[in-house]
Amino acid sequence: MISLAFRPRLIDELADYNSSKFRADVLAGITVGIVAVPLAMAFAIASGVSPEQGLITAIVAGFLISALGGTRLCIGGPTGAFVVVLYAILAKYGWANLMICTMMAGFMLIAMGLFKLGALIRFIPNSVIIGFTNGIAALIALSQIKDFFGLPIAVMPGEFFGIVKALASTIQHAHWPSMLLAIACFLFLRFWPARLSSWVPSPFIVLVVATLATVFADTHIATIGSKFGDIKASIPMPELPEFTVEQLGSLIPPALAIALLAGIESLLCAVVADKHTQDHADPNQELIAQGVANVISPLFGGLAATSAMARTSANIRNGAKTPVAGCVHALTLLLVLLVAAPLAKHVPLPALAAILMWVALNMGEWREFKALRQYTPMRNATLVSTFLLTVLFDLTVAVEVGMVLATLLLIKRLTEAASVQRIHNLAKDTDAPPLELPDDVSALRIRGALFFGVTDKLERGLYSLPKTRIVVLDFLEVIYLDSTALEVLRAFNKAVVERGGKLVIYGLATQPRSLFARTGFDREIGLSHVVDTRRQALELVFAQRTISHAT
Repeated sequence: MISLAFRPRLIDELADYNSSKFRADVLAGITVGIVAVPLAMAFAIASGVSPEQGLITAIVAGFLISALGGTRLCIGGPTGAFVVVLYAILAKYGWANLMICTMMAGFMLIAMGLFKLGALIRFIPNSVIIGFTNGIAALIALSQIKDFFGLPIAVMPGEFFGIVKALASTIQHAHWPSMLLAIACFLFLRFWPARLSSWVPSPFIVLVVATLATVFADTHIATIGSKFGDIKASIPMPELPEFTVEQLGSLIPPALAIALLAGIESLLCAVVADKHTQDHADPNQELIAQGVANVISPLFGGLAATSAMARTSANIRNGAKTPVAGCVHALTLLLVLLVAAPLAKHVPLPALAAILMWVALNMGEWREFKALRQYTPMRNATLVSTFLLTVLFDLTVAVEVGMVLATLLLIKRLTEAASVQRIHNLAKDTDAPPLELPDDVSALRIRGALFFGVTDKLERGLYSLPKTRIVVLDFLEVIYLDSTALEVLRAFNKAVVERGGKLVIYGLATQPRSLFARTGFDREIGLSHVVDTRRQALELVFAQRTISHAT
């Protein structure tokens, strides 16, 4: 059902807003804005576009996500997860089609929010999420080797094997000053005390110090200016890219990849933020906000955006109280773009590469590979396959294959959990006194989910029962029933009726009872033969036996 409710979290937070909250939000927003400056530029460069487009994305999308979102403290903007996807789309389809893809993804996210699919995205298995997160992190690190070592590669390929080939053919031409600067920046990020990061963000220090070192030392290290020229200190007027209706069909898969990635990352970020703040986000409102941001951002020349885990954590650590902090973060970036843009041309690319290497290292959940022995082979196959497919081929393919493997794993587990067992006593609890079943009554206790994967088990159990006049089925522990399993029950009931017998079913949960009613199966059995408790089943059994003996 479509949800017409549109209530950003900001509206509720402003109802009791005060000067104390405003001071906290401003301080946190400025700090997070400073953290976002090097990250926004680095993500844009890694995605194959100019650094100011990363800043524009953080400004436009970051403001909209905070102003319209369903969370209190999440910060939006360009993220590392998008780098690989956007670079590949840009290389294959070009900039105009990347903008269209991003806008299409935005509309998909809005539709997900309107149809209340926010909670469903969280059902993607953890093994799939870990697999593609680690895969993206590995690809980010791999893509930054070029600038980290100062390699003379004019255009980096968009896929794994091309990247490896390009790196292997130029590694002997590594630029030592670039490599030493990148290593120094990376080590600084690694050993900068975490307790000081809330006061002075380490990426910002790296950006400033490395830029000063490049300006005052004649090292011939590549900079933003040498690659992109001057950064424009303005936000362009919105402009709709040219497109044709015919080309939209071919752009659906990459647009879906962007939408899926944005939805997953934003909702995971919301979950993590809720755990830290004991808050409760509105996932559907958050998806709508993410969608609006991704529709509007490309119009200003921006990239795809979503909530960013690192910047959200920094926002929380610095004492933010409401979404106003996210809006202040965007305004801080706008001020940086308008005032300090001319200085950005001196920023060395190896320093940005080191920052992205550090982001990739912290983004991946590498311990999960060490913990593989603790889990089942099928779960491990899902994680490893998703990781390898993400790195070697394509994120969309990786998620699709991962979801198929995860579904097979779920089916296997549900099949193993289901059981069908003949019983000789229906009254082993306080519902009725213990009483053995008469010889002309047989009973079966069924547990778990009855679906297409357990029909063989269900059939074997049903048809192994003696051909008694009355057959009782215990459904108290049946959590789900699908149409395939229902047809097995329907055929069995027909066989029982043909031999002059009766079927009695008790303990139906809401979903099986609904399916019985919608398909008319409860009327086929006889409404009086579908009861709620063991006691009612026993009373019905003995009433039937009395009638039978009387006739």
